[in-house]
Amino acid sequence: MLRQIPAVDELLGGPRVARQCERVNRVVVVEIARAVLADLRALIARDPQAAAAALEPAALDERIAAEVERVSAVSLRPVINATGVILHTNLGRAPLATAAIEHVREVATQYSNLEYDLAAGARGKRDVHTASLLARLAGAQAAIVVNNNAAAIFLVLNTLAKGGEVIVSRGELIEIGDGFRIPDIMAESGAVLREVGTTNRTRLADYERAISERTRLLLRVHPSNFRIVGFTERPSLDELVELGNRVGLPVFEDLGSGCLVDLSAYGIEEPVVGASLAAGASLVSFSGDKML
Repeated sequence: MLRQIPAVDELLGGPRVARQCERVNRVVVVEIARAVLADLRALIARDPQAAAAALEPAALDERIAAEVERVSAVSLRPVINATGVILHTNLGRAPLATAAIEHVREVATQYSNLEYDLAAGARGKRDVHTASLLARLAGAQAAIVVNNNAAAIFLVLNTLAKGGEVIVSRGELIEIGDGFRIPDIMAESGAVLREVGTTNRTRLADYERAISERTRLLLRVHPSNFRIVGFTERPSLDELVELGNRVGLPVFEDLGSGCLVDLSAYGIEEPVVGASLAAGASLVSFSGDKML
């Protein structure tokens, strides 16, 4: 029965597969055809009777074409979120507003001034389109958008603390999503982790005692997706800023989900980016696809 298996070139001439070759890279179709034949050989060894029907040219043509359709189909699709979690990280985070989608469609389907200064008639910078808007929304002196919050944390640590120590509460050494852990990001950045306090209680004095000539940064991490309750203690951002000012160290706050407007009236008690900056944080990072 194995001798009855057709050659790959013969399969590519089937009516449905031939049409697929016109729209999909031939290399992809050949790869799929070989995989189908490998499955067929295994079926022959396991169940020759069932394999007889699968050996029919029409059946092979149908199966290969269907597999090409599956592999080349768009995988992202709308779903109904019935989890009870409004900003679900596995379900696309925050849906975009209709106006935002329309603007993306309008600009992305044409040429644009992505890196061109229309007023100067010369090459520009792509980050100007978001930097000034974000800075005004957050009340910041400057702003930049990078790939994700983990990247922002890495860049801050690598730029300001590479080779030096970063002091952070042991209770804030969290995993921020998709496997990104604060200690791992810090190690990759070249900064040295100096953890203080305990999981549930960290005092300002713990930070003070840990400061040395090697200290480059005081880090505060907001636990966006979990809470430690009960016998707990944690210095406020105001207290950390006062300490940082006293010893000449910048304070960097990672706000996790991030929130640009106060939503407490709607029952959402999340720290606001502008409030952290107003409190004196030197740098604030946050996610751009959740609370926005």
